Amino acid sequence: MNNINIWQDSQSINTVVANMAIELRAVLNAKHIENPIIVGIHTGGIWVAQSLYKLLQLQTTLGILDIAFYRDDFTKIGLHPVVRPSQLPEDIDERHIILVDDILHTGRTIRAALNALFDYGRPSSVLLAVLAARNGRELPIAPDIVGWHANIPSQQYLKLTGPHPLQLIIT
Repeated sequence: MNNINIWQDSQSINTVVANMAIELRAVLNAKHIENPIIVGIHTGGIWVAQSLYKLLQLQTTLGILDIAFYRDDFTKIGLHPVVRPSQLPEDIDERHIILVDDILHTGRTIRAALNALFDYGRPSSVLLAVLAARNGRELPIAPDIVGWHANIPSQQYLKLTGPHPLQLIIT
């Protein structure tokens, strides 16, 4: 099956991420949240989080979260998953977190990420920002910020490639 690039140039995806940053800033202001910790989920979520981090000009360190050990599909990915270290910048107890992922599909990745985060502490709140949200949710998880709502057939997959340039493709 051929890959279809959703946006033909990196400028389009940059515009989507810039709009996400504007929406995030509005939500943070409305909720009176100052200096949240932004955490990207390996791998595509980190790429999006890095862009949002720069645009929001946050004063905290960018966090990286690996959820390999928290996934509920170990039997499908085998006994030797690729595990990378998580790097949370500081104590997350009573802090506001912006959790960032590339694509929200079933909700299972976000469930795993929340479990991982709570092993590090108890945040005051977690805002979920995703580059793309597609149909097919299996868990009651909804993002606060969505760059693009993707209504694609269930037999097709949506994937972010990158980091330079970022491209969103349908396979």
